Amino acid sequence: MITKRIIPCLDVRDGRVVKGINFADVKDVHDPVALAAYYNQQGADELVFYDITASAQGRKLFTDVLKRTAAEVFIPLTVGGGINQVEDFERVLQCGADKVSVNSGAVNNPLLIKEAAKRYGSQCVVLSVDVKRVGDAYHVFTHGGRQDTGIDALEWLKMGEAYGAGEVVINSMDADGVKKGFDLPLLRRVTESISLPIIASGGAGGMQDFLELFALSSIDAGLAASIFHYQEVAIGELKQYLAANDVPIRL
Repeated sequence: MITKRIIPCLDVRDGRVVKGINFADVKDVHDPVALAAYYNQQGADELVFYDITASAQGRKLFTDVLKRTAAEVFIPLTVGGGINQVEDFERVLQCGADKVSVNSGAVNNPLLIKEAAKRYGSQCVVLSVDVKRVGDAYHVFTHGGRQDTGIDALEWLKMGEAYGAGEVVINSMDADGVKKGFDLPLLRRVTESISLPIIASGGAGGMQDFLELFALSSIDAGLAASIFHYQEVAIGELKQYLAANDVPIRL
């Protein structure tokens, strides 16, 4: 049986890890290099590093902080932010990333997914989607959650799968930082739409939330930031709790 994954997320702005609520009210948290080393030691299964203002500011991802962060981790590292062309994949991979996350750049040019999958393999291409409920639909947002594209999120995920993405990260903007549980209604819709590995992001407030998340058998990983950054939940203790509740997990 495939084990479930626990993934901390480093949202990096101006060289510092930050965190907000519903993609707003962003506050400084910690140094990314020190935090990455901590999570590596704590038993995280993977680590995600997002340069959250790269797309909005129309620039490339800062590689100096990334290189120092990558040097501290010996678990898979997914990196995103300002990935707009295949050459950006190469630059980030050379800095130590194992997988590359595309979001706004793929919305602007969906063929980026196909081109990157062909060159580096689907396992390297992670489609990250910022999703917010708008009326009765779920829309894709870009540029750090600032722009509503009007694109139906479920249809976009189907396209991403068809174009060769290897896994997806579903960032629920409605649940982000609220700590009242993952967006299960959204995630159920996603599991019905695609067959790719799904990483759920947004809403984790305690260990019970992860147990409820993994009750959805098609969810492969839970990603969180605040509860890990502020040491409200320890990764080792979370894994022990999940294992005691019959969730397949790497201890």
